[in-house]
Amino acid sequence: MESLLEIKGLSKSFDLHNLDKHIRAVSDIDIQVKEGEFVGITGKSGSGKSTILKCLYGTYRIQEGSISYESKAFGPLNLAEATERQMLYLRKHEIGYVSQFLNVMPRTTARQLVKQAILEMGENQQLAELETEKILAHFELDPALWDSYPATFSGGEKLRLNIARAMVKKPRLLLLDEPTASLDQESKMKVKLLIEQLMKEGTTILGIFHDLEFMNHLCDREYNMQDGVFSYSTKFTNF
Repeated sequence: MESLLEIKGLSKSFDLHNLDKHIRAVSDIDIQVKEGEFVGITGKSGSGKSTILKCLYGTYRIQEGSISYESKAFGPLNLAEATERQMLYLRKHEIGYVSQFLNVMPRTTARQLVKQAILEMGENQQLAELETEKILAHFELDPALWDSYPATFSGGEKLRLNIARAMVKKPRLLLLDEPTASLDQESKMKVKLLIEQLMKEGTTILGIFHDLEFMNHLCDREYNMQDGVFSYSTKFTNF
């Protein structure tokens, strides 16, 4: 398998001017993710895990290092140097991101959010409608909520909607930032089923998890982080 993603020497710092502090979030991170792999990152809260994903997604700009990504549209691309237009395209068509938080436009219903994600991939209205209802039903969101605004949803409902919106696009690369944090066991299993399906269809996944049991039989390799650096990595050969 060829590498879809290769991170070399990634470092990210933050300056807190009001406190006159310089904080090193991650230092000299190296990760190679082959096409079709599921690579997990574990570690305590505040160890720098989410910073890596935000650098990949373009939310943060890095000070040092490179993020080589094999884009279907652009070919080999260093995400650390990608233009805003390129990153917007990749977010719409190739790279999905799921976090614990749902940031949406006001006055946009759950159905509209998921449907719009499918339409961005170039699908027609009829298929988008069918796929929207299919995935909302999979995550057992009450049909009475489909045409409601997510601002009224519980935390678990918002998270399930966030996952549905990202996964329905079947991205080339999926970034998962604690996607099961506030879900019950049944909902976690539904997420796991979709991850397994996406992997069979070729999606590559880089994910952050505290729930090690959830990662069982999914993860090919695990990187453990402590204080912004990798303390060890484990390759699972029984998956």
